[in-house]
Amino acid sequence: MALGKDYVAQDCSIARALEVVGERWTLLIVRDALYGVRRYNDFLVHLGIPRAVLAARLQSLTDAGVLEKRPCPEAPRRHEYVVTERGRALWPTLRALGTWGRDTFADGKPLRYFRHAACGTELGLTAECPACGGLVPLEDVEMLPGPGLDPDPADPVSRAMLGPRRLLQPIRIDPV
Repeated sequence: MALGKDYVAQDCSIARALEVVGERWTLLIVRDALYGVRRYNDFLVHLGIPRAVLAARLQSLTDAGVLEKRPCPEAPRRHEYVVTERGRALWPTLRALGTWGRDTFADGKPLRYFRHAACGTELGLTAECPACGGLVPLEDVEMLPGPGLDPDPADPVSRAMLGPRRLLQPIRIDPV
């Protein structure tokens, strides 16, 4: 019996969410978009994803209102993908999933730290600031490299993320 491709028989909010973000690669695309990746080629290089899969996932995320496709300011004939409010709402979920992955599989060497830029406190499980209280707006989240991160990555997107940077700030990689 073939495995179904959707969850239409499920009366469940998690199943509805998985219809949008449950395919392989999708959450990593959203993660990268939150980190500031906007261009198709930058997603491609950073993720190592097949072109057809990336195109399908970007189209799916755009259709679902998670990303918005816009003309690229530097090259209007090209496009970039910008996180919408619906996509931004996934940040606490991605933060919690990343924390779980770090605590479960990272051998005590975090890849990245996320802190509240205003006070320097590391974010809690669902992207809240334990010191200030409340959810930290994405623009106020600073991402820093951790000891488990490769200090000399092969791809230019990973190299651009080696230093401290704010989430949502566009990563601009010059074409080679």
